[in-house]
Amino acid sequence: MKNDGINADPMELEKFSQLAHHWWDPNSEFKPLHEINPLRLNYIDEIVGLNGKTVVDVGCGGGILSESMAARGAKVTGIDLSDKALKVAKLHLLESGHQVDYRKITVEALATELPQHYDAVTCMEMLEHVPDPASVIQSCANLVKRGGWVFFSTLNRNPKAYLYAIIGAEYVLRLLPRGTHEYAKFIKPSELAHMARAAGLMESGIIGMTYNPITKVYALEPDTSVNYIIAFQA
Repeated sequence: MKNDGINADPMELEKFSQLAHHWWDPNSEFKPLHEINPLRLNYIDEIVGLNGKTVVDVGCGGGILSESMAARGAKVTGIDLSDKALKVAKLHLLESGHQVDYRKITVEALATELPQHYDAVTCMEMLEHVPDPASVIQSCANLVKRGGWVFFSTLNRNPKAYLYAIIGAEYVLRLLPRGTHEYAKFIKPSELAHMARAAGLMESGIIGMTYNPITKVYALEPDTSVNYIIAFQA
């Protein structure tokens, strides 16, 4: 259910707010984000060419991806609804020296304020945490310039994803806190592609993200059965 018309789950916001002070600790609950960030960053940069581009990072959290895109020369806006996460993100800029415009605003409101404003939109690991993912997708489509790029990453919905992302990652390997994910909210690539097409986006490419529990290494591979990223063009 939406919270007072806002497309956010208060329990999800609180869950991540409680962990906000750990966001930039590479050995904390956010260790997986730190380890996959270079993979995502390079994937986005190879397609968009971040230097000199305007980018909005939707659901930016503590700013791991936002800052790294700014470091590649992009003019970055990061938006989130967690006060604590945004505070951490802003404080980290004092250490890094990078420039990111962090704002507490919904993607729907920003799309109304700045339609077709950005060269690229990134929305990573957020769709599976909101009540209405189609609304987020439509708003991301509204934010990007004609010919621009939109990137979504999320979790596939199938038995393997349940085994790996919840049982494996949260309970066995303890890569993530228990309760991080809710299986019913996982989204199949076909469902995401359908919502994106309805929003006027064209699928350009899909890549999977895998984790080897033996080597403890993440990689971008064709296997999209658990985590995946889809690039769309407006």
